[in-house]
Amino acid sequence: QVQLAEFGGGLVQAGGSLRLSCVVSGRTFSSYTMGWFRQAPGKEREFVTTISGSGAYAYAADSVKGRFTISRDFAKNAVYLQMNNLKPEDTAVYYCAASSDSGMRTHPSNFPSWGQGTQVTVSS
Repeated sequence: QVQLAEFGGGLVQAGGSLRLSCVVSGRTFSSYTMGWFRQAPGKEREFVTTISGSGAYAYAADSVKGRFTISRDFAKNAVYLQMNNLKPEDTAVYYCAASSDSGMRTHPSNFPSWGQGTQVTVSS
């Protein structure tokens, strides 16, 4: 089973940027569809963005389109979430997730493997 570890959360002012990293263990990194999700206090975990195993395809939620970008580095077995123009409503714990299924998956139940999460707080 793949193991995931997120890094890079923190406190940032509205309009600022952060980059989250997710390091993935295992030798079959390119076979996993990767996703980022987030969960704010009192809310359900929600889809942010996902990228295909090859890195050729990506899909993002409407709430982050044009501001957040997902990418992956095969040499480092890592997935990144570049977050620009952050808003207070982006405040949440952000989770990295992996799925061995192909296709653009957007529901948390499609991803069997999860990291521990990293807190992102955006102040107004």
